[in-house]
Amino acid sequence: GIRGRGGAGFQMGKKVGFLPHGDMDKYLVCNADESEPGTFKDRELMQKSPHMLIEGILIATWAAEIDRSFIYIRGEYDYQADILDRAVAEAMEAGYIGERILGSDLSLTLVLHRGAGAYICGEETGLLDSLEGKRGNPRLKPPFPAIEGLYDGPTLINNVETLATVPHIIAMGGSNYAKLGTESSTGTKVVSVSGDVRRPGNYEVALGVPSRELICDLAGGPFEGREIKLWFPGGSSAPVLTADDLDLAYDFDTMAKAGSMLGSGAIIVIDDSHTVLEVALKVAKFYAHESCGKCVPCREGTNWTVKMLQRIESGEATPMDLDIMASVCEQIIGNCLCVLGDAMAMPIGSMIEKFRGELEAEIEAARERADAGTLQDVVPVGVAGEHAGPLPVH
Repeated sequence: GIRGRGGAGFQMGKKVGFLPHGDMDKYLVCNADESEPGTFKDRELMQKSPHMLIEGILIATWAAEIDRSFIYIRGEYDYQADILDRAVAEAMEAGYIGERILGSDLSLTLVLHRGAGAYICGEETGLLDSLEGKRGNPRLKPPFPAIEGLYDGPTLINNVETLATVPHIIAMGGSNYAKLGTESSTGTKVVSVSGDVRRPGNYEVALGVPSRELICDLAGGPFEGREIKLWFPGGSSAPVLTADDLDLAYDFDTMAKAGSMLGSGAIIVIDDSHTVLEVALKVAKFYAHESCGKCVPCREGTNWTVKMLQRIESGEATPMDLDIMASVCEQIIGNCLCVLGDAMAMPIGSMIEKFRGELEAEIEAARERADAGTLQDVVPVGVAGEHAGPLPVH
């Protein structure tokens, strides 16, 4: 019953079950393109436990009757890619990868492919296009990768942490592993905690622990004299929660009921030294920059949102701009080929909803600053002093 640890939380067993049976070429792709802001758990897993990941791939390919596998790693992860290259070579030398593994009828190829740093290639079909040597653009679904994926063959795609967990499930036994966590969110989860906390880092916990335990106990909580304003429970694409939500259980279902998502398991904490506008603009700029431009709602919506937030910053906005932004976000969600547009619209929409009062105050303050600056630039005419005298004639 393990749910995917990469973002969507889809059950791994169901993914395997979607693969067709037969002698056709089937593929397993490990998605190691960890690019979600705030997420750095897979980097540490690959760096410190590469053979655990390879073992998980071996078990998954055996279970799904797959003999060709790939690890697609983020372009910026050169150090981790070098480690994985050595680990794959060691596994081949030991006879765990290759033809007739350990004298059996099983064979497996495992290829490490380095990406070029595009966030969009973390989306599974964009990743497949990149792996095939094409521009990394999301594909229209259906067909889904389990039916028609890499090189048009059935493809199982799983995240690094998901596959690295498989050996532990085998060692413990499925029933014992299921005792960890909650009924619908079994097992443990590596959570990346960053932002305005004293001890940022990766923490492995049983799913269902109070979020406060992760943020305030393990990660040390906010710095002295500061209070938590908001936090992203699942990376920068997750709708934000507030300090009032710290006692919520950290699991897939509870986060969903709270209007957010567990996502990739990356908690980003923002304290009261930052404005909501500052956070929203940083999030919007990231997704506008990373949009592949294929879908109109995403391409235009992300750029429009950036411009609207910049209007607030420059003192040109009115409270009506918040309504327009909220409407734009609503029109993006669910209307794109992939979820990149949603990844910007969901957190921005939640900030407008939960912090509208602060944003309206920022609009008013920015307008006052702009008006004051404009008045200071006006040169008085006919007043004694260095600026007095007739206007220049051109």
